[in-house]
Amino acid sequence: MSLLTIFYSVLFYVATAVFVIGLTRKIRSYAKTPAPLKIPTTPAPTTMGGVRLRMAREVVLFESLFKASKWTWLFGWAFHVTLLLVVLRHLRYFQEPVWFPIVLVQPFGTYAGIVMVAALGGLWARRWWVDRVRYISTPSDHLMLALLIAIGMTGLAMRFVAHTDIVAVKTFMLGLMRLSWQPLPSDPVLLVHLALVALLIIIFPISKLLHAPGLFFSPTRNQADNPREVRHISAWAAALDKQP
Repeated sequence: MSLLTIFYSVLFYVATAVFVIGLTRKIRSYAKTPAPLKIPTTPAPTTMGGVRLRMAREVVLFESLFKASKWTWLFGWAFHVTLLLVVLRHLRYFQEPVWFPIVLVQPFGTYAGIVMVAALGGLWARRWWVDRVRYISTPSDHLMLALLIAIGMTGLAMRFVAHTDIVAVKTFMLGLMRLSWQPLPSDPVLLVHLALVALLIIIFPISKLLHAPGLFFSPTRNQADNPREVRHISAWAAALDKQP
């Protein structure tokens, strides 16, 4: 077994462990954070059913972003939708046999990769050309966009320019899942692509990408606007009331 295979196998095990442990700790922290006040962004629903519907619109349609900025919404929504298609397309490397819905996604996943990179380019250009956005942008914002674009570009390069042995790549991935390491192709573009993906997985729990799970714990979104009908008592306050 080559050192290259050993290195990337260990890298992905470490990246997965960091991702799972880090994300679990963050979600646990979000869940335990006190929310002592009713602060839903108005106009807000007055029932929990309405809250769930509002949250669904926010997750699927990016409703608040659409109201705030149409161009940002277009690039942001296009990026997230195409990212979902790309991720679904890549599931074929972890399945044998491949599920039928994943087979249906394959043709769309290729074009989704192109749109994804273009949408990321639009979001990055916004951070340079829009004054108020450029003012609040930090180096981490630019580096994250650069990382995502680099992942997309190397993926497209393997599809259209420097082809790699995808059968061997799938064998390698299935081997990782089954704890039976298999040789990894030594194509430079593939190695760069996998290294960037591993880096993204590692930094995910400490990056702004945490807005994905964090949205569900946002009190401005997950609370009903019913302060007069229902007295809001957070869990930690209720525990204090029970103490003698």
